[in-house]
Amino acid sequence: MACAAVMIPGLLRCSVGAIRTEAASLRLTLSTLRHLTLTSIMKSKRKTDHMERTASVVRREIVSAAKVCGAASESPSVKSLRLLVADQDFSFKAGQWVDFFIPGVSVVGGFSICSSPRLLEQERMIELAVKYTNHPPALWVHNTCTLDSEVAVRVGGEFFFDPQPADASRNLVLIAGGVGINPLLSILRHAADLLRERANKRSGYEIGTIKLFYSAKNTSELLFKKNILDLVNEFPEKIACSLHVTKQTTQIGAELKPYITEGRITEKEIRDHISKETLFYICGPPPMTDFFSKQLENHHVSKEHICFEKWW
Repeated sequence: MACAAVMIPGLLRCSVGAIRTEAASLRLTLSTLRHLTLTSIMKSKRKTDHMERTASVVRREIVSAAKVCGAASESPSVKSLRLLVADQDFSFKAGQWVDFFIPGVSVVGGFSICSSPRLLEQERMIELAVKYTNHPPALWVHNTCTLDSEVAVRVGGEFFFDPQPADASRNLVLIAGGVGINPLLSILRHAADLLRERANKRSGYEIGTIKLFYSAKNTSELLFKKNILDLVNEFPEKIACSLHVTKQTTQIGAELKPYITEGRITEKEIRDHISKETLFYICGPPPMTDFFSKQLENHHVSKEHICFEKWW
């Protein structure tokens, strides 16, 4: 096993019936894509730039044109996008990210995919969620991007969950901080697709239980909480979540209250889920990922069962 589709509420989207027509019309020439890619890489100079941080990370060769066909505000600081991907050979594994090439913007973005691979297979779409920062690609997403804006994307990343049908059944513990939920939501959605496939076809990978621990400043910054709770309710014996808020100042709504803990995710909560059959996926700020990966190692969890990615 490598360790390394639910709709977003309110997301504007293309008509499913028009997808093939849209994809056929969305074609950047190979020379344009190559120029866009090389120019962006050469001009990405900041030490914190995505291209420099991930220079040694494996990427797919395909750079595909894509069109923005949906957008929504997921929180006061996070905007989600739905992209129609032109290249039929474009694919990804749950948990991976994309290099995000924007015409006219010299810096390359790096955004985790938050949708399931199944959505791409069925509708040729992927979903991203981008936090507002002063980084040029994020500024473009929040201030300039509109429906029908055209970009290019390329898949990369060694943080993913891609079990094969014959692999041993594993439990998953997903630990997210802030926008670190994005790749873990992709994994959670993929796990739900595997559960549906198993229930409908009596075949495919047999996944164990999935527990999501997710921490944010307050409930308004808990992204995709409705999607998460919908999955918990759909698979109550398989999927569970513990949502943490660290600086909540308003009253917590009745529908969320049973799932909310005020305060940080604790070592004890994670320790209680340690077993030989469990894989741990961690994504959040560097201090958080460092802390939990170290604690798991201290409790003799195999390094092969600890997968983490830091967001910056």
